[in-house]
Amino acid sequence: MAPPLPRPGLLAAAQHHLRAGQKKRGLSRPSSLQLAGEVCAVAAGLKPAFLYDYNSAGGPQVLSYLQQLQTVSDLGSRLHVLSMADHVLIVNVDVMVPWLETLLLDSGVSFIDVSAARASPGFCDAPEVDSIKGHVSEILGHLKAVAAAGSWALSSSAVFSAEWNLCTLFGVMLGYPAAYSFPAQESFGNCLALAPLRVFTVRATCGRISDGLRVRLYSFSVPENLYSLMKTSIDEWCATLQDASRSQNDFSDLCISTEIITLEAVAL
Repeated sequence: MAPPLPRPGLLAAAQHHLRAGQKKRGLSRPSSLQLAGEVCAVAAGLKPAFLYDYNSAGGPQVLSYLQQLQTVSDLGSRLHVLSMADHVLIVNVDVMVPWLETLLLDSGVSFIDVSAARASPGFCDAPEVDSIKGHVSEILGHLKAVAAAGSWALSSSAVFSAEWNLCTLFGVMLGYPAAYSFPAQESFGNCLALAPLRVFTVRATCGRISDGLRVRLYSFSVPENLYSLMKTSIDEWCATLQDASRSQNDFSDLCISTEIITLEAVAL
């Protein structure tokens, strides 16, 4: 296991660097520890990235936070802070680049059309998949340039195109086996309201921080009406994640759970 991350240092880093809002409030103790756990998961290679959504802190603040974490304990991987419009991702470049390359080669991710005009969710047609892959290729090119810099130091950059559907791209970049797509330029509406959704949640214990800290590594859904057609690829994704868990020592007791839910409205 990599050196422990002392909790006082984690709390201090979050409180000092990630204040946001008019009152400049910092993160709570539970949120600070969960955030550190998510950083550890990316550093350990259990996920290619995570989307920072604890508050409105921007890329420079997140980078400063990670830099202070490095002074507390070596994170053990090359992490990159990627700003995309108003969003910030913490990326493990050495995991993300091969993940995106694999996606472009064998379409390991299912792209699901949830346009508001549809009566029910369905798979994206070939032209739409090709368009999404074109956008993924642009991001891959950007990250390959980051990787080519060859530095193990923390780094940051920004990339964005108005043509991108960030909901779809975030699904890809967060390592999900499925991603939703819809014409974002026209509307953010979708056809998921009252549609049964199978939700997958992955949690594990982060021993680097605390033996009792359960960290949510993944949470995503797929329409139940398509699940039988996706089950094989999702099972393969789960097996790959379990193999990755066994190859590292920072997390233990990986648990993948599912439930079926129905919501009156779904925001993407």
